Amino acid sequence: MNINFKSKKSKFIIAGVIILGIIGYLTYAGIRDTKLYYLTPTEIVNRGSSVYGEKMRLGGVVVDGSIEYDAQTMILKFTVTDNTNSLPVVYKGVVPDTFKNGVEVVVEGTYTSKGVFKAVTLLTKCPSKYEPES
Repeated sequence: MNINFKSKKSKFIIAGVIILGIIGYLTYAGIRDTKLYYLTPTEIVNRGSSVYGEKMRLGGVVVDGSIEYDAQTMILKFTVTDNTNSLPVVYKGVVPDTFKNGVEVVVEGTYTSKGVFKAVTLLTKCPSKYEPES
């Protein structure tokens, strides 16, 4: 097969293949980067050291009385539970207004060998209906 690279048609085909390759790669990279495991504290504890340093999501409920926040350093410490196991979480950043004791949260980050979940993202589950405080 003899391809004449000087013709406009072959330049168009080559450019199209390159563009499709780039789009395919960007799609793959986007999906790969957003594919995070969503685990409960029990699942993380059961997996043990195999999940150390792995990027994942942790979901559960904030344990009442476990919240410690330093406004100067913006470091938030709290414990997440699934009513079977609990894990301490450390997060640095802006805390959502809806974050409080007993609220459902999802944190993204890594689980360390010290048994602490280091979060880089903190999301709270919005209540299905808002009720005024009593």
